[in-house]
Amino acid sequence: MKPELHLVHDYLYVYGGAERMLEHVHAMWPAAPLHTLMYVREQLPETWRRWDVRTTWVDRLPGRLRLQRAYAMLQPVAFAGVRPDGDVLSFASFGAKAVRPAGSGRHVCYCFTPPRFLWGPHSGVERARLPAPVRAGTRVLEAVRRRWDVQADRRVDHFITMSEYVAARMWRVYRREAEIVPPPVDVARFTGVKPQDGGYFLAIGRFEAYKRFDLAIEACARLSVPLRIIGSGVDEARLRRLAAASPGVDLLGSLPDAEVVEQMAGCRALLFPGEEDFGLTAVEAQAAGKPVIAYVEGGARETVAPGVTGEFFHALTAESLAEVIAGFDTRGYHPDACREQAQRYAPERFRPRFQEVVERLRATPSPTAQPGIASHD
Repeated sequence: MKPELHLVHDYLYVYGGAERMLEHVHAMWPAAPLHTLMYVREQLPETWRRWDVRTTWVDRLPGRLRLQRAYAMLQPVAFAGVRPDGDVLSFASFGAKAVRPAGSGRHVCYCFTPPRFLWGPHSGVERARLPAPVRAGTRVLEAVRRRWDVQADRRVDHFITMSEYVAARMWRVYRREAEIVPPPVDVARFTGVKPQDGGYFLAIGRFEAYKRFDLAIEACARLSVPLRIIGSGVDEARLRRLAAASPGVDLLGSLPDAEVVEQMAGCRALLFPGEEDFGLTAVEAQAAGKPVIAYVEGGARETVAPGVTGEFFHALTAESLAEVIAGFDTRGYHPDACREQAQRYAPERFRPRFQEVVERLRATPSPTAQPGIASHD
């Protein structure tokens, strides 16, 4: 008899791409308990409250809504006490991959990425601005966390990940191989969308430094072309200052899904200026029949077909992005070709592939893992 399956997720306090993927996975194994560091119910769909969600002691600490990011750093301590009796299917970049099944259970991990704040690229920490004692302390703490991260990797029997880009980073950091199963993208919500050219470019995502929305703002300001940005996050104050000094750039804040679809349908193209692990928004734009202008490194290299569904710029500079925008002609990209590319990532393709891979790996003996050779990207 096959062991019970337990799902484990780093933490649940925002409804983003990882959480939307988790919904599809939970639908495959609806009886599986879900273990997580903390579960901020107020910020996730109400339907999740029918799930068997089991949190660590971190979920009972005060101020969890205000101190989410700080509490997330407690993962190494909190997950040490999670010992599910059965097989584990974890979804992790940091802590959840350290969960050790009780007995002879197998651990299959869908690794979103080696954590950026430890291994890069573009962690967002501007160390040069920190006082010297703080910089020294940061280096020591980072070394300890890296060592823990590599050791936690040894508790995983088999890895799955979302792109060849992430798989290559995992090999450099952990010396571990991973099967590639791209995440599901809800392309159906763009069915019936009629693409139009509203004359503006669009960027969408969390406002974090590595997303490089600053490049999009500067490039569009140089060319005096309209840019709309949808999202919110920790980098918002800086981006609003840049936008205020750039005529034609509008920050729209967070919008409901229906309004995001409308904005996407009316843009000339989606700008995707960061080095991303996969590129969910880039696939969504193509599902809406829109081309994408993306940075050539990262997951977008696997989801955007140059000359067919978009173009790449080759240096992380506003000049490089502006050069591509200046020569961009929407008439060279057919909406049907964009939609066909996006269909490769539809949920109905993800589910059977993911379930087959997970069940096969649960039945496969653990390979002998090589010692992690951890070096900064």
